[in-house]
Amino acid sequence: MTLERNMAVSQYLSKAELIRQGAEARLYRADFLGKPAIVKVRFPRRFRHPEMDEKLTHRRTIQEVRSILRCRRAGISAPVVYFVDYTSHCIFLEEIVGSLTVRDHIASSSQSFSKQDLQWLAERVGQILAKMHDEDIIHGDLTTSNMLLKCGPADTESELFLIDFGLSYISALPEDKGVDLFVLEKAFLSTHPNTELLFEKLLKSYTTSSKKSSAVIKKLDEVRLRGRKRSMVG
Repeated sequence: MTLERNMAVSQYLSKAELIRQGAEARLYRADFLGKPAIVKVRFPRRFRHPEMDEKLTHRRTIQEVRSILRCRRAGISAPVVYFVDYTSHCIFLEEIVGSLTVRDHIASSSQSFSKQDLQWLAERVGQILAKMHDEDIIHGDLTTSNMLLKCGPADTESELFLIDFGLSYISALPEDKGVDLFVLEKAFLSTHPNTELLFEKLLKSYTTSSKKSSAVIKKLDEVRLRGRKRSMVG
């Protein structure tokens, strides 16, 4: 049964469009029951023991689906999960048609978008991450490439989606949330130079929106300090 299912998935993906390959998964664009979909397929890592690799891959697939569903229940925009095959480690997700990454949005802001638009974006990201952390969801790979903006009809705000929960997990620890923000800060400032004030706007929005922000920001400051000390030693 398992072999037959894997063969069926392989045959299905052979007709799909490969759009990206990461360290642990491939992304395909496909059609699922008449709807545009993204299929995420985790593949074996040969450097791991096969049994350990299978357990780790299975757990990460479960954690990713759980985090997405938890986000959606909390009112956080994330792709709809259409179907999950835990045998072949495939997740069939809604494709957010007509969207662009926050990374691309910011990169083109000097020509296409106003300063006020970026201020709104920073505030909105802060609000959404605050809601996510209040639900004890740790994303694990926060970057502006893992956030999508979908423009709505005229005179309506764009919708912000969080994507790629492949390294996500559930934790109530302030340090885990602080590290999540630190990962975003490092990625944000390295990808978008001279945006320190924009990121501070994001953190201010996070602080005012989260019910648990005091302990998280304290841990973020501690992680920053440890990072600076390691840089000085290095």
